[in-house]
Amino acid sequence: MCLFCKIVNNEIPSNVILEDENFLAFHDINPKAPVHILAIPKVHVDSFDDVKPETMSGFTSFIQKVVKEVKIDKTGYRVITNIGDNGGQEVGHLHFHILGGAKLKWGHFSDADPMNNL
Repeated sequence: MCLFCKIVNNEIPSNVILEDENFLAFHDINPKAPVHILAIPKVHVDSFDDVKPETMSGFTSFIQKVVKEVKIDKTGYRVITNIGDNGGQEVGHLHFHILGGAKLKWGHFSDADPMNNL
């Protein structure tokens, strides 16, 4: 069972922001912004490549509720999902990072080598 499935099953504690029958949102333990929340489906889905469109429909509404709950809906935020090794996915369970609470920079590519895969 993956790490996020254990969180869904309450085997690992988390700081929950919002939960419904299909999704769970909680604070990231290694935040990259003043607000850094992870939103996950409660059923295991490996990555964005494997998610069904009808799941994403519900996920969109859930994420919109999360940003309102933490009051970043008016000031702006970023929603990111990582897919696969090169995309930076560290946990094999679909999750969206919701980042906000400050003016976000876009400097995380500074260590990437664009010539690496040529």
